[in-house]
Amino acid sequence: MADLDSVDRRLIALLRGHARMPVVELARRLGVSRATVQNRMQRLEREGVIRGYTVELKAEAEEHPIRALAMIAVEGKKGAQVCRALRGYPDIVAIHNTNGRWDLVVEIRTETLESFNRLLGELRLIDGVVTSETSLLLDTLNLGER
Repeated sequence: MADLDSVDRRLIALLRGHARMPVVELARRLGVSRATVQNRMQRLEREGVIRGYTVELKAEAEEHPIRALAMIAVEGKKGAQVCRALRGYPDIVAIHNTNGRWDLVVEIRTETLESFNRLLGELRLIDGVVTSETSLLLDTLNLGER
């Protein structure tokens, strides 16, 4: 991966909060030329540091407004088996391997609390899941607003 300097990191921070900010405004805020911003963005995209740009929706506009993180402890060497089972749930949008107390962090999005509760019940029954702890995401802070 590319070596990121302070300008790259500041550029990424601005884009996180305002992905559609005009290049001229990015350059002004960073204190560099427009061409510098364009060149850095192209390099960061080419090197895979920036993989894409997105739109942030208010919760009411989300198709699946119930969001949560489930931390899961897995029995022994059953991690791959548990991950295969988790991949079968359409309301699971990401699975992260971690270290520490929890083996997996699972991102969940459901349409209703009822479907969320049903999914949690099913996750606890997966062979190899020892224990879990789940937190609903109440709000997400925009990193661009400091």
